[in-house]
Amino acid sequence: MKKHNLPHIEIKNGHPTMIVNGKPFIMLAGEVHNSDSSSPAYMEKIWGIAKELGMNTLLLPVTWEMVEPEEGSFDFSIPKALIDQARARARDMKIAFLWFGSWKNAECMYAPAWVKQDLVRFPRAQIEKGKNKAGRQVSPSIPVKIPYTTLSYLGKETMEADARAFARLMGFIKEYDEEQNTVIAVQVENETGLLGAAREVSDEADAVFSSAVPEEFAAYMRAHTDTMTEEIRSSVLNGKESGTWSEVFGESAEELFSAYHVARYVNHVAAAGKAVYPLPMTANCWLDKGGTPGDYPTGGPVSKVYEVWKYCAPTIDVHCPDIYVPQFKEVCDEFTRRGDALFIPESATHSYAAPRLLYTVGHYHAMCYSPFGFDDIGHPFSAVQGFLFGMDVTDPALKTPQNYEEYSQIGNILREMMPMLAEAYGTDRLKAVSAETDPAMQHPSGNPFMAIPPMMDFGSFRVIGMFQGPTNPRNDGALLCLKVSDTECWLVGNACTVSFSSADESRPNLDYLAVEEGRFDNGQWIPGRRLNGDETAQMAMSGPSVWHVRFFTYQ
Repeated sequence: MKKHNLPHIEIKNGHPTMIVNGKPFIMLAGEVHNSDSSSPAYMEKIWGIAKELGMNTLLLPVTWEMVEPEEGSFDFSIPKALIDQARARARDMKIAFLWFGSWKNAECMYAPAWVKQDLVRFPRAQIEKGKNKAGRQVSPSIPVKIPYTTLSYLGKETMEADARAFARLMGFIKEYDEEQNTVIAVQVENETGLLGAAREVSDEADAVFSSAVPEEFAAYMRAHTDTMTEEIRSSVLNGKESGTWSEVFGESAEELFSAYHVARYVNHVAAAGKAVYPLPMTANCWLDKGGTPGDYPTGGPVSKVYEVWKYCAPTIDVHCPDIYVPQFKEVCDEFTRRGDALFIPESATHSYAAPRLLYTVGHYHAMCYSPFGFDDIGHPFSAVQGFLFGMDVTDPALKTPQNYEEYSQIGNILREMMPMLAEAYGTDRLKAVSAETDPAMQHPSGNPFMAIPPMMDFGSFRVIGMFQGPTNPRNDGALLCLKVSDTECWLVGNACTVSFSSADESRPNLDYLAVEEGRFDNGQWIPGRRLNGDETAQMAMSGPSVWHVRFFTYQ
């Protein structure tokens, strides 16, 4: 195996970066609806939509029931067909497979029938003592319970069976795709954890919970309090150095217990696959949204149990937030504050979908950005069932769907520029601002025409992006800047007005030499209009645009 040729993650410019075919790669991605990839015939139209939207990677579920319908009997015809479609129907399209094994949205929907039906070998999680299926409350504000069941994270035979199936899948990918690298990453399980309770309450779970916390794990947690959320840090520091879970971790004991066992389970599955074919592996989470354990899948890789997952699941390369909440920047900041790459496998298709794509690439140097059910872009929001699976359906942004043409234009610009952008990852040459994340600050006078807009500082010059205001009613603008030199840059933006200023006190004046709009075609810049006069007096990007700007500063 030529490991150096495999897709992998390496640190470039101090930043974790995906490497594909020896070059930095940005996953300008889209995730399909859960059931779409089970039918290659249905997927025919989906590939075309992905290409139109400028995507270079699709996130596609491959399910345990699909590949092992009978125990020990494997069928990889559907993954093969999906790989063939990626190769034949879309230019340079890549795949990240999503392994729906024991968990999908904290349930066991995609486990094979032979697993679901044998509750002795493959026990269920109990959120009520003695019940393999029980009601879980939909929301703290809605006193309605819905039936819930999932596989137990303490089920050793389940874990081994899942790991065997996953290893076989990775073996198939290695045999069929190692030379071409169509498949560049794999997500292990989907939104793992337990709903309806902070931990399992079976007799076995009670006994394990009452036993001593493994000493090495307890010591690790006490040694890593500097990166913890305040809630977990307080529990660790106020607990005993050794003892039962409750004695060591206090009020956080049940959640940390679940996280410990879920993470070890996922790591076992991932390690079995990585031993066969070591592609980058990820784990995604349904956000906790500040809720009570059990309102979200307890034990999944949310930020507050990050340290548990780092210890228990070292085979997982990236922890990924599924973002369906208005607090987009806050979530991204939380998942990157420890130095990790931002990898968003799922996000909403509302009007901020395209600006978030631009912003995550330019500001966070994201490894992956992927709207979920991307073929819904341009259509009104209708996924009422999303409420049951962690989506904040009160988000006002959901009232406005993302414009399809604008996402397509921005996606295709970024796809053409991807090699340039990826090379700048981890440097201060690539930045972005957006109306959602960087609102203008109110001027002390209160005059809206004097509001202070967000600014990107590149040392020798500054780029100012002006978004919603008296002359621009839109609230979904975004602006990315890639610095080439102290006198040259590329701009990609939409629904904004741009201005430049010198950041050199000895050369405080700045004038434009050339402002070109245009497009890229197969990596080549095709100039369009040369902007001057009125167009540079007020540099407005009223639609998705890419500009090449040259300027000089003087005394």
